[in-house]
Amino acid sequence: MTDSIAALHFSPLLPDWLLIGLAAFCALVLTLAIWRRAPGTLWRALAFTTMLLWLAGPRLVQETRQGRPDIALLVLDRTASMQLGNRSALVDRARDAIAQDVASHHAALGDLELRVVDVAGGDNNGTRLFDAIDHALADIEPSRLAGVIMATDGQVHDIPPNMPDGVPLHVLLAAKGEETDRRVRVVSAPGYGIVGKNVTLRAVVEDLGRKPGLLGRGTTTLTIRHDGEPARRITVPIGQEQDIDIPVTRAGQSVVELSADPLAGAVSDRNTRAVVTIAGVRDRLRVLLVSGEPHQGERTWRRLLKADPSVDLVHFTILRPPEKDDLTPINELALIAFPVRELFQVKIREFDLIILDRFTNRGLLPAPYMRNIADYVRNGGALLVSAGPEFEGLGSPSSTPIGAVLPAKPAEDRSQGVIAEEFRPIVTQTGLRHPITAELPGWKPDGHPLWGPWYRALAVSSVQGDVLMSLPDGRPLLITDRVGEGRVGLLLSDQIWLWSRGLQGGGPQAELLRRVAHWLMKEPELEESALTARVAAGTLSVEQRSVTDAAPPPATITDPDGHTSPLKLTETAPGRFTGQMRAATPGVWQANDGDLSAFAAAGEADPLEFADLRVTAEKLAPLARASGGSLHWLDPEGAPALRRVEAGRSAGGSDWIGLPLRHNHVVTGVISLPFFPPAMALPLILGLIVLAWRQEGG
Repeated sequence: MTDSIAALHFSPLLPDWLLIGLAAFCALVLTLAIWRRAPGTLWRALAFTTMLLWLAGPRLVQETRQGRPDIALLVLDRTASMQLGNRSALVDRARDAIAQDVASHHAALGDLELRVVDVAGGDNNGTRLFDAIDHALADIEPSRLAGVIMATDGQVHDIPPNMPDGVPLHVLLAAKGEETDRRVRVVSAPGYGIVGKNVTLRAVVEDLGRKPGLLGRGTTTLTIRHDGEPARRITVPIGQEQDIDIPVTRAGQSVVELSADPLAGAVSDRNTRAVVTIAGVRDRLRVLLVSGEPHQGERTWRRLLKADPSVDLVHFTILRPPEKDDLTPINELALIAFPVRELFQVKIREFDLIILDRFTNRGLLPAPYMRNIADYVRNGGALLVSAGPEFEGLGSPSSTPIGAVLPAKPAEDRSQGVIAEEFRPIVTQTGLRHPITAELPGWKPDGHPLWGPWYRALAVSSVQGDVLMSLPDGRPLLITDRVGEGRVGLLLSDQIWLWSRGLQGGGPQAELLRRVAHWLMKEPELEESALTARVAAGTLSVEQRSVTDAAPPPATITDPDGHTSPLKLTETAPGRFTGQMRAATPGVWQANDGDLSAFAAAGEADPLEFADLRVTAEKLAPLARASGGSLHWLDPEGAPALRRVEAGRSAGGSDWIGLPLRHNHVVTGVISLPFFPPAMALPLILGLIVLAWRQEGG
């Protein structure tokens, strides 16, 4: 607590206008006296001045002040990059040393309050220490801030252009000196690629903190791994961007990992690999639709396929069977001749899907062409047969070489082959687990769908493959099967078009046919036996799909460092088994269930935080010097000593940190005293007047 004279205030005894008028009158009298050189003018001037000063009412204001402690902010970087090596331990040791220095050297440091701010990060915006400082300063008066001490690795991503006036920034770096690191950085990468073609990645290997030698930065080996395939190695120059071609071999997500040889003396090998995910998509889907005799459902197929802009549809309808001879000239039967040889021999392998809709072979396609269709399926093609009553007749596709790849044969009793009755399609137990029919819109868990009825189906025998839909009595309605490398679907009714017309509520006709077509064309999301993996928010999620009831064994998880661990899979929906585990290490994670493997790309939880892992003074040094602060390396000496300095003086040295004295205070009391009391003023004024009178009279 201190007392001081803070100011001189005036409280006039007369109104301002009267006091000004009196001063003007005195000045006029003195001017006349000076002009006439009257004796006693000096004493008269002193008397007038004393009188005017007394009338102005001067008062001395005395304040009682209480000093307030200065505040120093100690900002500790606790972000993820500070967990490398002994950085966190160095910061803890510096914190303890500074706190002890403040507590034990109170006399030398004066009244100083130390406030510690821990900055954890984790918001995907990197290290933002200055945002934390701004938040801490919200309840600190700027006049009390003596300085900011920052313990960090120097990788700060919100550095302002300057510090507040007079506030020094002292940076404590958690290392022995400048560090080096090697980084693989993907400059550009496409999000998707066309199946069967290459995509181009652009990447660069950078050595951070390392100065080029006489021969430049040198070269290193870059290893490229693509979905577990054999690694490919190329030699690349350090610091130069390189184009890398990656083949897209399948639809769906593909994971590409780029890894460089470690750099001797680098901080970590964490940034020597980068992961890119590329979605494989088909360019254009070529579909061949061959319709038999015209019927009401034919338009359904055409609308479905033409609605998809990625589908190139080739559609032929057989308007008249060959045996129907009405003497119409050949040149009037069609605008173009049916290109049998071109479609079923020359270009058959260019199609992604062949659909036979109520197709009857009555001499149109010779046996070699029908055999080509069967071979097309065995070699990886897709065939969908939508059957009607013709399936039981003499021209049935089952009576041709195509029958060898179909999953069912006509009923042995051909007279009982056509089922003409009202029924509602049912999803079988296998269908509930198969991606084609699982969770179809309108299907109720109790087994009673909200779908409209059909009125015709076919009885078959020798069924193989998966029966996904059936009649209420269990007879097959939709069958899928794998033949060789290809796939076949058989729909045993020509009534699905009723759903598109909305009869008694209709049904998911478009969705069902879309799923069937995409399963036949091997779209990954519709595989009934599949293993998928993905990493999101640091968690690896593995899903296995199966049409069997048996619970799968635990999946084997391999992390980016090659360590394996089991992961139990639990059934969460019919045919779906899932499991999760922590995936903190960036890179490629692999899941294996014994038969299938899946790959997932794990990026950094905070890419900006891990973009540069070095401890460096490059970023903070300009700001620290401009503020009058200093930089210090914590290893091995630890935190430097604290000193208090007057404002404007040097605030840092090689082994000490300076915190300016702010001399901040609050006023606890005010006393106002008259500077010229009447007991002093009146005798003085009278004495001066008497002296002036005597000198004038003498």
